Amino acid sequence: MTANTALETIPVEAMAPPPADPMAGLLPKRGRLFVVSGPSGVGKDAVLSALFASVECPPGLLRCITATTRAPRPTEIPGRDYFFFSREEFEERIQSEFFLEHATYNGNYYGTPHDYPEQRRDEGDDVVLKIEVQGALTVKSRVPDAILIFLAPPSWEELERRLRSRATDDESEVCRRLEIARSEMAIARRYDYLVTNDLIEDAVATLRAIVLAERCRIEHEP
Repeated sequence: MTANTALETIPVEAMAPPPADPMAGLLPKRGRLFVVSGPSGVGKDAVLSALFASVECPPGLLRCITATTRAPRPTEIPGRDYFFFSREEFEERIQSEFFLEHATYNGNYYGTPHDYPEQRRDEGDDVVLKIEVQGALTVKSRVPDAILIFLAPPSWEELERRLRSRATDDESEVCRRLEIARSEMAIARRYDYLVTNDLIEDAVATLRAIVLAERCRIEHEP
């Protein structure tokens, strides 16, 4: 069946009149929400920092800063890497519905401010949100069009090596993080994309390709 034959089988009254601009409505006007997560030690911060520092970083792609109650690491700057709150401050914000999502990971609170990603998406920007797996699934339930990207290690042995080489945690803490990582890896099938972080530059290139591909996705009518 040719394309013309297929069109001839559609009743004329069922065909909506073409818009004045044939391109109108093909692509969404609102920005996208990319949610990146993965096990501790996989290199989420390193990959995202490299992406945003790259001259090939897609324009209009913004990073959403999240909040936590854990202590800052030596290289982290409040307001750039995280908003660092005390438990009392965080719990007050939970009560005031300040967060889009919040979760507890390894004894600390993590959460995403509600307003920032929504405002930027309304303005047409794409937002990248880096959060824990538990929080990512909560965001997906509340924002169905969120695009979930799971960052995975090239092997389990490599993940163990990276966690121990950070030298920021004792052995019991490393074992606890590995136990959490096992449960997180089991949830990866619920994500939209899997990116393996073997070489940072390759992971960055894959993330960039996902962003560009999603920007070309046609918006279908419900």
